[in-house]
Amino acid sequence: MSTHPKHPIGLTVNGETHDVLVEPRRTLADVLREEVGLTGTKLGCEHGVCGACTVLLDGSAVRACLVFAVQAEGAEIATVEGLAEEGTLDHVQQAFTDNHGLQCGFCTAGMVMTTHAMLAENPDPTDDEIRVGLNGNLCRCTGYTNIVRSVSAAAASAKAAQPGARAS
Repeated sequence: MSTHPKHPIGLTVNGETHDVLVEPRRTLADVLREEVGLTGTKLGCEHGVCGACTVLLDGSAVRACLVFAVQAEGAEIATVEGLAEEGTLDHVQQAFTDNHGLQCGFCTAGMVMTTHAMLAENPDPTDDEIRVGLNGNLCRCTGYTNIVRSVSAAAASAKAAQPGARAS
């Protein structure tokens, strides 16, 4: 039985408000998984090293295992579950699928969320910039070649979807 007092907080996750009662020491990753029911955010190392728990907090990629849920109150939180619309994968998810940027899938949600933040800052990254941008996300399966290809394809598809873009 916990002796820590619980605090009511409101979290806005993928555009929906969730009122939860949490202990101040609970991480955002735990609350997203256990209280909100969004299990796409994976817990790997729980030390902020592997990147599997990456979510967007007000548009910035953060390790949800290093953020207390109470710190996220009032922020906009985006998880991998909020990317697809009406059952259609978003451009980054589709690029990872089309380019075989995943194998076991454990790291994929963190890679996809990191990619969204990276492309928001640099919509046309080089392969070297992609590798640097993903350096905090670990994958034990793929060797990263197809992940880099996936990010590059996502950037190209976003660029092609911009108004006034010419087909190549």
